[in-house]
Amino acid sequence: MSEARRRSRQPNDVRKPAHRTRLPGFVDGEIGLGDVVKHATRTIGIKPCGSCEERARKLNEWITFTGRRDDGTD
Repeated sequence: MSEARRRSRQPNDVRKPAHRTRLPGFVDGEIGLGDVVKHATRTIGIKPCGSCEERARKLNEWITFTGRRDDGTD
C-alpha cells in the first residue's frame, strides 16, 4: 500500500461536509439520512442493533436534508 493511501486512512483527517439536499415542504430544519433510516426502521418494528448507530452516523455524514436554503429563504 502506498504512503499516500496509508495517510488518507488516518482517523484525524478532516472529512468533507455532508451533501445537502433541499426538500422544502417535507423537512423542517435539517435531518440526516441516517436519522431518516433509523426512524423508518423503528416505525415498522425493526429493533436497533449495535451497529445501527454507526450506520446512522455514517449516513448522516454522507447526506443531510434541509427544508430551507442557507440564507433562510425557501
